[in-house]
Amino acid sequence: MRAPGGVTVVKLGGSYAHAAELKPWLASIVTCAGHVVLVPGGGPFADAVRDAQARMGFDDRAAHHMALLAMDQYGCALASLVGNVTRATSAQAIHQALNRGEVPVWSPAAMVLAAGEIPASWEVTADSLAAWLAGQIGAAHLLLVKQVRPAGPRVRAADLAAQGLADRTFPDFLRASGADAAIAGPADHASAAAAIRRGDLYGTPIDLH
Repeated sequence: MRAPGGVTVVKLGGSYAHAAELKPWLASIVTCAGHVVLVPGGGPFADAVRDAQARMGFDDRAAHHMALLAMDQYGCALASLVGNVTRATSAQAIHQALNRGEVPVWSPAAMVLAAGEIPASWEVTADSLAAWLAGQIGAAHLLLVKQVRPAGPRVRAADLAAQGLADRTFPDFLRASGADAAIAGPADHASAAAAIRRGDLYGTPIDLH
């Protein structure tokens, strides 16, 4: 099995679903095959769940399950856009894909629903789930790909949560993961991919202090 220390979990925000930078990011991620796990956001699929909950009134447990399926849907769409990408529903499937030199796209529903420590709440978004996955597979690095990269040399996880750039639970999930984390922006795809292939972390570092 490929050593997990060389793996970077990349969470690609749902805001990229209709963005011009989506395909450049995907193309760059594919060049890191064997060293990267792609975590999709919810994108327009999660937006549909939020809208349906407001109209229908189903509870947060149902919404949580549906939002996870929205991530599965976004991941399915992403996997169809580039080659050498495979969907993975378990840690074992992720490691097998890495060993084959492929890019696993995480379909989170099965793993997350089986994990009692993850609340069924909108406060737990794909950012926290990506951090949780990094801990589950022993990944060294977590890269959040956002539409906005924070100014300054570093950023605190608590500040990201306070500013709405990450969910409220993200600092706790990141701390538990043991991974080093950073944020990249729309134009960072080539530099981020080069760093991942070297086993390095690119972007604005996220501090826990």
